[in-house]
Amino acid sequence: MTKWIREVFEHVFGRSWEEMDMRTVYAIAHNIVKLEEFEIDGKKRMLYVHRKGATRSYPDKPVIIAGTMGTSSYLLKGTETALRKTFGSSAHGAGRSMSRHAAIKRFWGGTIKEELSKKGIESRSPTPKSLAEEAPLAYKDVESVVDSVHGAGVSLKVCRLEPVGVIKG
Repeated sequence: MTKWIREVFEHVFGRSWEEMDMRTVYAIAHNIVKLEEFEIDGKKRMLYVHRKGATRSYPDKPVIIAGTMGTSSYLLKGTETALRKTFGSSAHGAGRSMSRHAAIKRFWGGTIKEELSKKGIESRSPTPKSLAEEAPLAYKDVESVVDSVHGAGVSLKVCRLEPVGVIKG
């Protein structure tokens, strides 16, 4: 996606992405398994950490918790507390409260597109169905999720981000 975004900017502005300084600021995956070192019972051990529905939360490193197509997302920073309590992990998003199948049955993509547009959010998707499965009401409240990790000291709020556009593949 980064490549495509850069290509669009190059086309629109007639300059290379390097000239426009469109560097990747931070790239880290979620839903992965990594071999990492942690202290267990006073001994350092190498452990396979599986972050399903989670991302890294290492001290003073960025943590991104995504909201929905129609709600805020957050930039947070990781903490030492996360290393002790959660093997350096934090939520990576609001999390679904409804299955994709249930969302498709309940919502119509055209309506979702209109609702997003009324909020000033541009949306693009290959089909209305793909917007329906990601309907904002199919997810938990991102504010509550962020407040919980912040309150637990796992990841600390830095700033709230408002969506202006969403692309559903």
